[in-house]
Amino acid sequence: MSLARPVPSSARVTPATPGAPATLVDLGPLAQLRAGRLGRRLAQLLVGLVLYGVSLAMMVRGDLGLAPWDVLHSGIAAHLGLGLGVVVEVVSFVLLLAWIPLREVPGVGTLLNALVVGAAVEVSLALLPAPPEDALAVRVALMLGGIALCGLATACYIGPQLGRGPRDGLMTGLHRRTGLSLRVVRTGLEVGVVGLGLLLGGHLGLGTVLYAVSIGPIAQALLPAFTIRLDAPAAR
Repeated sequence: MSLARPVPSSARVTPATPGAPATLVDLGPLAQLRAGRLGRRLAQLLVGLVLYGVSLAMMVRGDLGLAPWDVLHSGIAAHLGLGLGVVVEVVSFVLLLAWIPLREVPGVGTLLNALVVGAAVEVSLALLPAPPEDALAVRVALMLGGIALCGLATACYIGPQLGRGPRDGLMTGLHRRTGLSLRVVRTGLEVGVVGLGLLLGGHLGLGTVLYAVSIGPIAQALLPAFTIRLDAPAAR
């Protein structure tokens, strides 16, 4: 998901005007680690990734439809008899292989994304009981809460600027290689994974539609509060 237009990786991080909001900068892996405030950035990244996994589990327990990529994950999990979090991790690493011909370079956040989200999903599903099928109000609350929490988590893990997630990197890589707009690439990917997920028995529903139309605006609105300003000298 592209939530803000990054500065090209060749650009320097220049000192910001006092009081000006922090901006997203597209840095290489080493520059990301040298850009300062690493302890805070790693902590926020991990919190965001854990919350992302919790939000996925909430939507699963709501049972009213999953996010587009999770429609695919749930279909694969049903066919292979694997836990949903395990499938999330496996698909993440498969997608990282697709980064190679696209010449995308993973950062530490990319690798942590591939590892932490799936584990957080498994733990959250183990701790969060499924509500009764007729408890519609509870299920709707889980669905809406999951979507809102996912928007918060997205802003939280993008803000530290430690690398794109595997799915976001696939999108941006295809955008660069094909010349198509990010919106077209994202829509094509999401339609494709939802279609494949449905063929595999994945769970499409109201939550899928609400997620697709609301996650971007929620994350975009929250991102300025979670974007961490980088140090200028480290990114030169």
